[in-house]
Amino acid sequence: MLRIGVVGCGYWGPNLIRNFNQLQNSEVVMCADMDEVRLAHMRSLYPHIKTTRTFEDLLAGNIVDALVIATPPDTHHPLAMAALRAGKHVFVEKPLALSTVEATDMLSEANKNGLTLMAGHTFVYTAAVNKIKEIVDSGELGDIYYISSTRVNLGIFQEKISVIWDLAPHDVSILNYVLGSSPVTVSTQAHSYIRGSVEDVAFLNFRYPNDVMADVHVSWLNPNKIRSTTFVGSKKMLVYDDISSLEKIRIYDKGVTVQPHYDTFGEFQLSYRFGDIFIPKLDDSEPLKVACQHFIDCISNKVPPRSSGEDGLEVVRALEAASESVRENGRKVSIESVVVESSEDGE
Repeated sequence: MLRIGVVGCGYWGPNLIRNFNQLQNSEVVMCADMDEVRLAHMRSLYPHIKTTRTFEDLLAGNIVDALVIATPPDTHHPLAMAALRAGKHVFVEKPLALSTVEATDMLSEANKNGLTLMAGHTFVYTAAVNKIKEIVDSGELGDIYYISSTRVNLGIFQEKISVIWDLAPHDVSILNYVLGSSPVTVSTQAHSYIRGSVEDVAFLNFRYPNDVMADVHVSWLNPNKIRSTTFVGSKKMLVYDDISSLEKIRIYDKGVTVQPHYDTFGEFQLSYRFGDIFIPKLDDSEPLKVACQHFIDCISNKVPPRSSGEDGLEVVRALEAASESVRENGRKVSIESVVVESSEDGE
């Protein structure tokens, strides 16, 4: 029975507590939050869980084996580092950190102590995204030409992080997982229409290996909630609509082919193909529950998580480069593969 401690009982923390409590091989024994009202609510739901307003109580003695961090992103690095130094396995909600330096510190500390560090990229545990990866890896879509993703809604505005760091981690983690690689460059246009210092609309253009282009549109300023991603391949096309309850994936047997031989421009022809639409069946397991069980299994079996610290670092690296591009008016930024700097001295 893995003993779990949770810090952060606001928006997402209660969902994590519920799922870890429902699993047969884990139990939430303590949770921490600065808001006594939230702690009282947790006690009303789970009388057996100890509560505290002091984070250090989670690390004292031998109370917990693993710590789940569901606090604002700017606190992820210091909380995770303290937990890892105390010998605790760590599950951190997205984004893993707010810089590659912070994420590298966390990963290094976990590796040094032989501990599991997992990023909470829940979408890579959904049946839909795993089916998409299976389809892409099988070659059914052919060579991937480009991907277009839209993740927009009205609100919820964040105080300290932009829409890039709030919504785009989902898209980048999905793309990295499905394509099996990280982006090479990024060019980003973003603007803040509501508050001067925090961008609420952004358009990110990533370039992946093999010249795959991925456009990501994220916004807190849209009348409709849209969660849609289109994969365009040389053989078929796939549309992933996360809002749909019954038809999350639709595979279109559509495409276009340039005729191999022509002598004049007048003879130039394109061959269009309009075939069937296939909707694969998916299971209905709660993705967060799958992620929580996966975290426990990885600790028990001493294997890297599907959304490992390394994966979390790659997402942070891409978002940091995207933010740099915004500051430089959309300049294409190379996403570095190695970080040699450390923030240890600046903690």
